[in-house]
Amino acid sequence: QVQLAESGGGVVQAGGSLRLSCAASRSIYRPNTMGWYRRAPGKERELVATITSGGNTNYADSVKGRFTISRDNAENTVYLQMNSLKPEDTAVYYCYLVAIREYWGQGTPVTVSS
Repeated sequence: QVQLAESGGGVVQAGGSLRLSCAASRSIYRPNTMGWYRRAPGKERELVATITSGGNTNYADSVKGRFTISRDNAENTVYLQMNSLKPEDTAVYYCYLVAIREYWGQGTPVTVSS
């Protein structure tokens, strides 16, 4: 069993930045994909960004050019650098891992004030 622990959420003004981190509790089977999803109030969960253990990335159109996903395979950690934040980025952000099966973090809230 793998637990995912997220950190880095908070409240920021529009135009600001936040960096989310997600650490897995133990070494992860490879190949694997880690990433971030989010759920805004009253909306469905949506993909934000993913990154494979080989370094291939995928982004939602709404965050391209503003968010950057990266990972440290040695530390079993994935990061999401969020710049130029907008109020519509307000959501609970969930860390995601797929390695044979899916794992989810508990979520970390991000609030962007206008």
